[in-house]
Amino acid sequence: MFEKLKGVEERFLEIEKRLSDPEIVKDRQAYQTLTREHAELNKIVAVFDQYKKTLDGIEDSTELLHDSDPDIKSLAREELADLNQNKDRLEADLKRLLLPRDPNDDKNVIIEIRAGTGGEEAALFAGDLFRMYARYAETRNWKVEIMSQHLTGVGGIKEIIALVQGKGAYSDFKFESGIHRVQRVPATEAQGRIHTSAVTVAVLPEAEEVDVTIDPSELKIDVYRSTGPGGQSVNTTDSAVRITHLPTGLVVTCQDEKSQLKNKNKALKVLRSRLLDQITQEQNAKRSEARKNQVGSGDRSGRIRTYNFPQGRVTDHRIGLTLYKLEDILQGGISELINELTTYFQAQALQNAQSNQTPTP
Repeated sequence: MFEKLKGVEERFLEIEKRLSDPEIVKDRQAYQTLTREHAELNKIVAVFDQYKKTLDGIEDSTELLHDSDPDIKSLAREELADLNQNKDRLEADLKRLLLPRDPNDDKNVIIEIRAGTGGEEAALFAGDLFRMYARYAETRNWKVEIMSQHLTGVGGIKEIIALVQGKGAYSDFKFESGIHRVQRVPATEAQGRIHTSAVTVAVLPEAEEVDVTIDPSELKIDVYRSTGPGGQSVNTTDSAVRITHLPTGLVVTCQDEKSQLKNKNKALKVLRSRLLDQITQEQNAKRSEARKNQVGSGDRSGRIRTYNFPQGRVTDHRIGLTLYKLEDILQGGISELINELTTYFQAQALQNAQSNQTPTP
């Protein structure tokens, strides 16, 4: 680890030198790229500096243990205990910082929410989840743009696709993929029985054109008249767009905009992100089981969370965390869940990285 940290430090100093080069400053793209890398490496170098100072302090205190003065030896022992504790903490921080970073973490994110089992109750809860994510995004000053939505007659959401724009959006939302279960008494339930419904959430990093190349000849584009609630253009113009990606069979529709071109651009944006997600899933499938459990595996095959209204609790089944603050969470207060999940999956990734470095007998 020490050698790797020395390499990081050398790269950091090299970038600092290059950032002062007038030719680099003139090249806006190169300058921005180096600036981002400098900021990331600075986090590691700052902790590494503390770590080296702590090691020097341990060496000095160890020498004082041999002093003839008993008071000095006693102070040295106390200081050594604190320094060793600090050393362990800094080592853990450095191991975490050296983990391979998910390249999608800083990207915008596309969130797809669909009502599952439970009929209208599931659709109503899909609306609750969307509002929860939108309110959280608002606390982060991120922009939420609805790409496509299918509403039900009583205010529920059959399906909604939204783009959340903001640095780090994917990093925060990526662990939300999966089945979200709700247990509550529906408003239409006369006998007060608790119903269980389910909603599926898919979280995709927004794909740029450089991430996924789409051959126009592989697209089938259909236009038709919008249906359902809408503005004056509904059922009067062929503004709705359906795009089929022929090689994969992926289909994306968009009819929310009055402009056919805007609907087409939105649909292409969603299609591009789904294709990137498909590529990522295929790559993950080729890795070992241990690797699949690491950060960014994107496994959304099972139930991940239960929202129990009678008990006012939210339970995340992946990490065994239960919080009795359901109302706060549905109002967008999901920071604690995000932090706990991030910590857990980082620990998993660190454990897997260490086991992969251990030589097999």
